[in-house]
Amino acid sequence: MSASISYLTTIRFGEGAVGEIDEDLGALGISRALIVADAGVVAAGLVERVTDAVPAERIAGVFDGTPSNPTQRAAEKALDLYRETGADGLIAIGGGSPIDLAKAVALMATHEGPFDSYAAVLGGIPRITAAVAPLIAVPTTAGTGSEVGRAALVTLDDGRKLGFISPHMIPNRAVCDPELTYGMPPGLTAATGMDAISHCIETYLSPRFNPPAEAIALDGLARAVASLPKAVEDGADVGARREMMIAALHGGLTFQKGLGAIHAISHPLGGLEEPSLHHGTLNAVLLPHVLRFNEAAAPGKYAAMREVVGIAPDADLAGYFEALNATIGMPKTLSEMGLPRQAIPPIVEGALKDHSVPTNPRALDAASVKALMEAAY
Repeated sequence: MSASISYLTTIRFGEGAVGEIDEDLGALGISRALIVADAGVVAAGLVERVTDAVPAERIAGVFDGTPSNPTQRAAEKALDLYRETGADGLIAIGGGSPIDLAKAVALMATHEGPFDSYAAVLGGIPRITAAVAPLIAVPTTAGTGSEVGRAALVTLDDGRKLGFISPHMIPNRAVCDPELTYGMPPGLTAATGMDAISHCIETYLSPRFNPPAEAIALDGLARAVASLPKAVEDGADVGARREMMIAALHGGLTFQKGLGAIHAISHPLGGLEEPSLHHGTLNAVLLPHVLRFNEAAAPGKYAAMREVVGIAPDADLAGYFEALNATIGMPKTLSEMGLPRQAIPPIVEGALKDHSVPTNPRALDAASVKALMEAAY
């Protein structure tokens, strides 16, 4: 049997938890659920793990057209299927992209007006109501935390990548089954794991006052640094897989504190059509540089993080994560990821408009963001 946890939302956690998902559909009053996934999740047989556990009549259909970074265009296509099939709720299966796309569909299905009017930076937070369609999130990676997060990051038709943020955007149920991550290849395990680490670090460093969230973030960080190398080296290490899913969950549970410069920069980078850049890998590359930039603003918290990861009080925390990146095979630079240098100026502009800027522990301006990108390039 899985454990039931209520913290911001209800979480079903444990090996085999996906087999109990029909109970969650019943609890939420969903009679016909549209499944939102991507082609890779379908090919891996993970959608079948859900459909096998649910009576056929409760599945309205499957949308598998989620791109690597969610787009307004894809959300509108999924919304059309949602309406055509008479769905009254959603099940998102996959990493952060299908879960964020499903959140966008849940919002679009119940809220009128231009989609961008609900974006956080455009004053949309209070416009999002409890009418959002019910959603069950089933993560198949251990990184994004979107299954318990209050935001959906979506690239609009005009190229802007914006956050849609509200407590009403948190999935009504999160079904966290570590068994669904057993087939992740080493590269994806590493990238999503570094995503979880970046969430724990940035939320911990946020200046907002929230001691419970900070305790959760530090616990998630401790679990992740201890288990990520093991999970990358041996994907069949069930203990490491379980710990990484807990760490990812912890990172998502602390989003209430806000993120910082890593995400302010990686969000617009993820909105580029070419090259298509993986969010977790971007965060891994940016992490050491942002840590060096922020250290003077939060020395006490840096001391606590050094203790958590097990290095000396005077050790270089950024250097520790550079070494971790190298151990698990992450690229060292943005140029290695294929980013052209001419992309930096427009990304600087986009980063400064991101909703993560206000909660970075040190003030950001165009010069500092450009310097961070140049250092990471």
